[in-house]
Amino acid sequence: MRTMRLRRDPEDDYLHPLEDDPTFNESRYYNFSGAESGVGGWVRMGNRPNEGHAEMTICLYLPDGRVGFMFRRAAIEGHEAHDAAGLRFDVVTPYQEHRVTYNGDVCVLAHPREMADPKSAFTSNPHATCAIDLDLVAAAQPFGGEPEWDEGEVPPPGSQHGFARGHTEQHMTITGTVTVGDEQFELTDAVGFRDHSWGPRVWQAIPWYRWLNACFGPLGIAFTLRGWDGGRNVNGFVYDVARYGDDRIVRVDDVDVTTEYDDELFPVRSVSLVTAGDHTYELRGEIWSDIPLRNRRDGKVTRITESMTRWTCNGLEGAGLTEHLDQIVDDVPLGNAAGV
Repeated sequence: MRTMRLRRDPEDDYLHPLEDDPTFNESRYYNFSGAESGVGGWVRMGNRPNEGHAEMTICLYLPDGRVGFMFRRAAIEGHEAHDAAGLRFDVVTPYQEHRVTYNGDVCVLAHPREMADPKSAFTSNPHATCAIDLDLVAAAQPFGGEPEWDEGEVPPPGSQHGFARGHTEQHMTITGTVTVGDEQFELTDAVGFRDHSWGPRVWQAIPWYRWLNACFGPLGIAFTLRGWDGGRNVNGFVYDVARYGDDRIVRVDDVDVTTEYDDELFPVRSVSLVTAGDHTYELRGEIWSDIPLRNRRDGKVTRITESMTRWTCNGLEGAGLTEHLDQIVDDVPLGNAAGV
């Protein structure tokens, strides 16, 4: 019988020792949505020190439908910080408070789906100066960690894909400012989510997944539904203050996801029945802005659609992100073909 322990120490919220695997990656990701400001967004940095660079991404969903976007592979030496190309992440207190700052520029897209062809999008759209200064404070307990298996044991199928071996997630509250050109947005009531992963990372390692995170203040839901040859698995959690108090999170047992797509095969809305503990949550999402991103390696093409989403659940209104990762085969996203 396989025995797995999950390690999550305070030190795991910081950077981990560099590993020999050439695809070793350690990334942090933060998203936010402010109801009063009307702006949402996310930022990510993945250090790939064995490849000599960090993947840096800024994505800002502006109230009028435009998206401010920037991606760079910034040269780095070593693995000492998440600090490259103007973007910096700081852990103030592990699992309690983080800080995000950025000073640089973004490409401002009136039609965000043009980013399906990055070279054309970056050269044909205007650029604007951009500054981000955010303080993120825990809204709930963290979830996840790094699996530790008994000596000689092999993880079961679907538990490990060369993709984020160690992984923690957490709902956050956010305050701060976002500036794009001469527009400044104050975040005083923003909800959000963060993700921290480490280990080998190859974007082509999973045929498809659906990653949904939603925050409603006293309720938060997050899960990943992954597909691979021969099956699917789900991993996620719920915090529900009314049901469990403010110091407990409950693992997701199962999900049933139904997604509606448009003629370009992009998600428009979804309904997810999320079973956790003794309760099922009906999570309804309406996408109000999206952007398709692309990753290519060894002749394979991966599409990652990042969708800012308005959520409703149990009479509450909230916000968050929907992320669809699909390998593209014969011009069709594999997750769409699987009916998810």
